[in-house]
Amino acid sequence: MEFRHVSVLLDECMEALAPERGGVYVDCTAGGGGHSFEIARRLPDGSRLVSLDRDDEAIDACRARLSVYGGKCVVYKSNFSDIASALDALGIDRIDGALWDLGVSSHQLDDASRGFSYMNDAPLDMRMDKSSPVSACDVVNGYSEDELFRIISDYGEEKFASRIAKNIVAERQIKKIETTSELAEIIKRSIPAAARHKEAQHPAKRTFQAIRIEVNSELSAIAPSIEAAIDRMNPGGRAAVITFHSGEDRIVKQTFSRLANPCTCPKNFPVCVCGKKPKVKLIGRKPILPSDSELENNPRSRSAKLRVAEKIAPE
Repeated sequence: MEFRHVSVLLDECMEALAPERGGVYVDCTAGGGGHSFEIARRLPDGSRLVSLDRDDEAIDACRARLSVYGGKCVVYKSNFSDIASALDALGIDRIDGALWDLGVSSHQLDDASRGFSYMNDAPLDMRMDKSSPVSACDVVNGYSEDELFRIISDYGEEKFASRIAKNIVAERQIKKIETTSELAEIIKRSIPAAARHKEAQHPAKRTFQAIRIEVNSELSAIAPSIEAAIDRMNPGGRAAVITFHSGEDRIVKQTFSRLANPCTCPKNFPVCVCGKKPKVKLIGRKPILPSDSELENNPRSRSAKLRVAEKIAPE
């Protein structure tokens, strides 16, 4: 299956990162290479792009797409949480920009065999890296009712999380839950008909999202990855992060805020004594949202938010 993914907020990301300035840029979630291609196209001679991803299919697609730029680009298999190790392995000390496009790709959703989607019947998988030891099947059939409730409630913000978790546990005692269709049907039965009819989206959407986040440890990696990239960034370099989930956006907002305002002194202290200095300045207080034309052309962009921070020189 051809790797397809429509890059979200593409123009806005390029404006924020300004790769025309040159230097070393990192696409921390390269996917099929949409953002990477545009960064590479704008980089002047002597600059470099590192594209990271943990999905082997994405790596192959990105490598093929960037082949026209030769040695300017390197595609490297790595989770974005391991950005520091990846840069070390590539002999790169400092960078000038980094981009994260968080969440699942269109290709991963559309490829039924990956088990990400409730719209197609497939084995429960949801692993972005197929070599990872834990799949959605393991989570659904192995987690306790309390653990299932926690992830469905916290990551999916599903108000019927308790009923869904209880019904999953009851169903798996009869038969192991092995496919996306089986799980989607259990979720559907767990949500009252009146509530289902009020919403336009599929009743399984939030629970599938929650399980995917758990399987891939998506939220726990965000803050450490941003902090590691900022530590390696030259002054004036920018970090741009696209989120699609309120939990992701909350973490990015809090991480940027902590890096911009790290002082822990009581507010009534006349001067700072903790010694913690800002590492970044925020580019805009509010996130950048998709334009009306992008929303019309790509409905999957509707929940996207872009936040940007710029590395500042030490005081």
